[in-house]
Amino acid sequence: MVASRRFFVIGNWKMNVDTATINNIIDTMTDASLDPHTEVVVGCPSCYLSYARQQLPSRIGVAAQNCYKVDRGNFSGEISPAMIKDCGCEWVILGHPERRTIFSESDDLIHQKVTHALDAGMKVVACVVETQKDKQTGCTEETLFAQLKALAAAITDWSRVVLAFEALWASGTGVLATPAEVQEVLAKLRQWLRQNVSNTVANTTRIIYAGSVSSTNCQELATLKDLDGFLVGSAALKPDIVHIINARTTHVSRLASYFNSLRTDDRSA
Repeated sequence: MVASRRFFVIGNWKMNVDTATINNIIDTMTDASLDPHTEVVVGCPSCYLSYARQQLPSRIGVAAQNCYKVDRGNFSGEISPAMIKDCGCEWVILGHPERRTIFSESDDLIHQKVTHALDAGMKVVACVVETQKDKQTGCTEETLFAQLKALAAAITDWSRVVLAFEALWASGTGVLATPAEVQEVLAKLRQWLRQNVSNTVANTTRIIYAGSVSSTNCQELATLKDLDGFLVGSAALKPDIVHIINARTTHVSRLASYFNSLRTDDRSA
């Protein structure tokens, strides 16, 4: 990870919390020592946005898990960027794999949502997804680049966007993506940005990974050159989220201990 790209971890609670659960998660996160160099955000159901924002310390951001493409209107069940901001929150997740696959959101609709959210002053976690079919048929690049092209056309301020890549075939399936597989895709996404947007955007845009990230694999993944953080699902509901937030700190600490032990061995030789 380039030093200028601040490590970013967002824990997406999805539709798995109530007030009691949120309180437990908040207690875990606020009692823990979190890496101050990591930007931390939680993805919260819309009905709890205000509550989560009021209970969490200001250093932890709160994101809506979705929003619609206009400010207001007869769109029952939807939420607008204006409403999210009125709840005190500044982030929104758009194009999440579940929105794309379960709710059949098209690249065009996601483009419109991203455009409006950014115009409304929001910060966006914009997702692209690789399915099992993409992987099996060798269509990963074609699929991801088409999604990225639609997103890029909607984005005028990349400083307010975090790009999230999800290997859907590795999410809750028991099949984990290897670090090499993750790095390969992240590098391709960054190269696409370099070739189709600009060197500056490619160098500064944070690209994070989703796909069964846990306290077990986060430290190794955190060392990848083109990885800038994680979009976390089920582990965000557990104490594991603290380890994931601290993935880079733990790795650095272990390296320091290793080199210190080498120096100690040299002196005793």
